[in-house]
Amino acid sequence: MPTLAIASTPLRRDVTLIGLVGLAHSVSHFSQLMLAPLFPWLKTEFGVGYAELGFLLTVFFVTSCAMQAASGFLVDRYGPRPVLFGGLALLGLAALGYASSTSYAMLAGFSVLAGVGNGVFHPVDYTLLNQRVAKSRLGHAYSVHGITGSLGWALAPALLVPVTLASSWRTAMVCAAVLCFAVLALLWWRRGELGLPAAAAAAPNAAPTAATSAAATPAPAAAAPAEHPLAFLSNRAVWVCFAFFFFYAGALSVVQSFAPQSAAKLHDVPAHLVAMCLTVYMVCAATGMALGGFLVSDPSRCERIVAVAFGVAAVFALTLGFAPVPAWAVPVLFGLMGLATGVSGPSRDLLVKRATPAHASGRVYGVVYGGLDIGQALVPLLIGALMDAGALRSVWVALAVLQGVLVFSAFRVRRTTSTPARAGAAA
Repeated sequence: MPTLAIASTPLRRDVTLIGLVGLAHSVSHFSQLMLAPLFPWLKTEFGVGYAELGFLLTVFFVTSCAMQAASGFLVDRYGPRPVLFGGLALLGLAALGYASSTSYAMLAGFSVLAGVGNGVFHPVDYTLLNQRVAKSRLGHAYSVHGITGSLGWALAPALLVPVTLASSWRTAMVCAAVLCFAVLALLWWRRGELGLPAAAAAAPNAAPTAATSAAATPAPAAAAPAEHPLAFLSNRAVWVCFAFFFFYAGALSVVQSFAPQSAAKLHDVPAHLVAMCLTVYMVCAATGMALGGFLVSDPSRCERIVAVAFGVAAVFALTLGFAPVPAWAVPVLFGLMGLATGVSGPSRDLLVKRATPAHASGRVYGVVYGGLDIGQALVPLLIGALMDAGALRSVWVALAVLQGVLVFSAFRVRRTTSTPARAGAAA
């Protein structure tokens, strides 16, 4: 996909934009784990099982998926900045709603609101990065984007669980709301950094000026009929990437929602070590993404990086499920699994970029990353049922199977996304 950014883009401007986008992305990931670390307290408070709690995640991610596809069109039409501000505001309101909930139904209702807020980030983020950051820095931009997301996941249990232990889960939710609104205030202050270049910000169906017509239409042969807004859906690569992200999100949801509790029961892990598992996983995943940003400097090996990374992660998952692991080693294995998974992040994003037409960036990313939401919506239902049934080792088998599917699907994504490029070169 061609990008409007060029190699001469000032480094400081790129760094500022990447930092602001990454900060917003961390809040998105933080919101995805506002509930899961507090499941033990919510289970007692509302008298429900893990399956019902898993359904709250389903509500959140189904709503997020629908909004993600819709927000892609909004980003392409109105630009990413107003859509981003709206998403952050809704996440803050949803956190306040969680804090005031007095029934399971209220939790489900505010999960819908949170899902709407979460659904805007990927179309916004990747539109800004792809159109504003110099091409030579995109690998590192994707790396930072992934790192900040992982740090958002890591922050959720690290902040919410201690606050809950010191006060209550309701106080923890108020703290989450304060965080969301604080980031919104910062981005509003620096809103000038979040606009698109004039050529990219123009509405898709806006009438060209005489100057732009002369520059953009050097010969009558360049004229072409307007493309239908849904034409990108006929691109097979979009759906292959969607499937890849579905399985990726399914594996991630197992780790985030139930794997620490399953490991705790299998290996008799103390509560303080259980609380560390997810944070260690996410911090190590962020470290892996930093390394992955350098590995992706050679785009030809993207699919191999993704495949090896998930193959190694599957080995660690099976070790946690079936090997006699001492309690102290459980967070270590979580960290190693996170490190392996994180390495794949920048390579994964570059594979998707190759399937993205320049004029439909928001729409494509909205649909492709909708696979993340669908995977995280459906898999917790299955894993929650396994947990309630006491099938603890099956949790790890399911995780390893999902990671194994990703090993093969990475090569499928590469073959599909490279076909249009070869056809274009031949033409």
